[in-house]
Amino acid sequence: MTLTMTAVEREAFLAEPRIGVLSVADRDGRAPLTVPIWYGYRPGGQIWFSTGADTRKLERIRAAGRVSLLAQTEQPPYRYVSVEGPVSAIDPATPEERRALAERYLGPDADRYLEATVDVAATMMIVRMEPEHWLSRDYAKSG
Repeated sequence: MTLTMTAVEREAFLAEPRIGVLSVADRDGRAPLTVPIWYGYRPGGQIWFSTGADTRKLERIRAAGRVSLLAQTEQPPYRYVSVEGPVSAIDPATPEERRALAERYLGPDADRYLEATVDVAATMMIVRMEPEHWLSRDYAKSG
């Protein structure tokens, strides 16, 4: 018996709206920078997320050129997917991308969030990552 998810299972799991935990290499001698994020993903595609243009997070992403993302369940049966890969693009966030993330995570409250964050909209960037290395576990498979 294996607890590892199939490619289809792990991609479907990652496509569900979960808070992601992003990690990126930090400066010499420091542990990785690890932060919670909202992210977008469609099976077979890139993972993408937003961050401010002047953040430590984006500075470290640019320097490292790679990130890892973890998504997990908070209740039994525990499951997680961790994926790591190169950053393929960093571009200014479009209004459509900001709306897509807000609707994914906030549903009907997305408009209120977008209105409340309009002052930072012009400084938001979208980071895209190519999934390269996967780890997963589904403890429901243990019986």
